[in-house]
Amino acid sequence: MFRLLPRFRQLLTMTGGSPPKRSSLWIGTHNGTFHCDEVVACFMLKQLEEFKNAEIFRSRDDKALREKCDIIVDVGGEYDHAKKWYDHHQQTFKETFKSIRPEVSEDFNVIRLSSAGLVYSHYGERVIQSILQREKGIQLSPENLQLAFVQIYRNFISELDAIDNGVPMFEGGEALYKISSHLSARIGKLNPSWQEVGVDIEERFRQAMDTAGREFVENVVEVACSWIAARDHVRAALEQAKSVHPSGEILVLKVFCPWKAHLADLEKEYQVEGVPKLIVFNDGSSWRVAGVPVTPSSFLGRKFLPTPWRGLRDDDLSEKAGIKDLIFVHHSGFIGGAKTEEAAMLLAKKSIEWADE
Repeated sequence: MFRLLPRFRQLLTMTGGSPPKRSSLWIGTHNGTFHCDEVVACFMLKQLEEFKNAEIFRSRDDKALREKCDIIVDVGGEYDHAKKWYDHHQQTFKETFKSIRPEVSEDFNVIRLSSAGLVYSHYGERVIQSILQREKGIQLSPENLQLAFVQIYRNFISELDAIDNGVPMFEGGEALYKISSHLSARIGKLNPSWQEVGVDIEERFRQAMDTAGREFVENVVEVACSWIAARDHVRAALEQAKSVHPSGEILVLKVFCPWKAHLADLEKEYQVEGVPKLIVFNDGSSWRVAGVPVTPSSFLGRKFLPTPWRGLRDDDLSEKAGIKDLIFVHHSGFIGGAKTEEAAMLLAKKSIEWADE
């Protein structure tokens, strides 16, 4: 063994005296209590080819982080994409999804980004494609990738950004109840409690990445394989609206799918905002007529079914409305049911033509 040392010194000299380069890349984040934003940020980075085998280094020693790590999230006091430093805690940080990705809607110019939002803003499309290739063997078109990128921020990442930055869900007043089962809360509960001793917090961090990662992957797959397909059905219904009723206020979904958010977006694209009032669809066993809400999450409708029919069922409803084969109209009027498509269409048309009260 001692005879090999001179040869070893010679090899070091030949390579400039530097030790062999480590084979693994490092992702840096803070140690101690972990939060959902950096857990998801680390998971997303590990979906990328260059970081899939990366190790996680958790520390609050800025010098050690910058010397050791190839990319740093949620710690370090600096945001610099060129250096791959992604902290959001400094007072100078004001970035939003809109400010980094100016092509997206103004709706995304309110919530300040967390480390999850920062990583997603810069690497989100690549993360999505990597997950879909691995999970489903598919690759989205550029147009559908952009749709998925925005939707996944809307229904997954923005929540993490808002919670981490303490953004209230509404302005003024106190909430009547608190939701404590959301992803950020569940990740937080994986931290050792004050009564636990001798817990391997790094193992808990790995568990947190697995938990958050599964939900993120499920969301990506759902958006890419279901949500985007639903948009095509809603688009077809909107394009055919005037053939259903001259006003263009009734849409017929030949295949039922989630439609509210798609309709809100497509109305802007087709410049018919506020025009659709009712939507007719088959729920699998019967037909439904539903009021289009003023916003996708609103309980208020642009037009609901007429007041005299509300709360009635079966023969009583059919007699009152003068339409056979009706099943019910909800007491609030936001939805009604019929046994046949013909009856549902008559219900919708009579509702549209009913004079506003």
